[in-house]
Amino acid sequence: MTDEQKVEIPAKFEKLVAEIEKMPVVELAELVKVLEAKFGVSAAAPVAVAAAAAGPVEEKTSFSVELKEVGAQKIEVIKVVRDVTAKGLKESKDLVDAAAAGTAQMVKEDVKKEEADEIAKKFAAAGAKVEIK
Repeated sequence: MTDEQKVEIPAKFEKLVAEIEKMPVVELAELVKVLEAKFGVSAAAPVAVAAAAAGPVEEKTSFSVELKEVGAQKIEVIKVVRDVTAKGLKESKDLVDAAAAGTAQMVKEDVKKEEADEIAKKFAAAGAKVEIK
């Protein structure tokens, strides 16, 4: 052990630790599995707890709306795309055609949750399916 890895071993565990130190790595791995099964614990649990306690997860504030399916009212969906993106007729039609062909298309990026929900409602009213990411 290096100086950084030195651990103060209580006297009551010295004999046990000495025995474990003599064991080959293969036997140590087997011992860990046996102890985990016997006591219903995991040697990896402290790592998972430490990772979970690392810090709060930031809430997402920016969303994107992706057109997944066009539906039967293609012209209405083109109108919604034009309204939402301020694109021209040709660009809107191309975007909707690509989505109709099975390639999901990003309609709007980096919008607030409320705006993304409003856009999704407009597309739903036109018969299209979108995904908010």
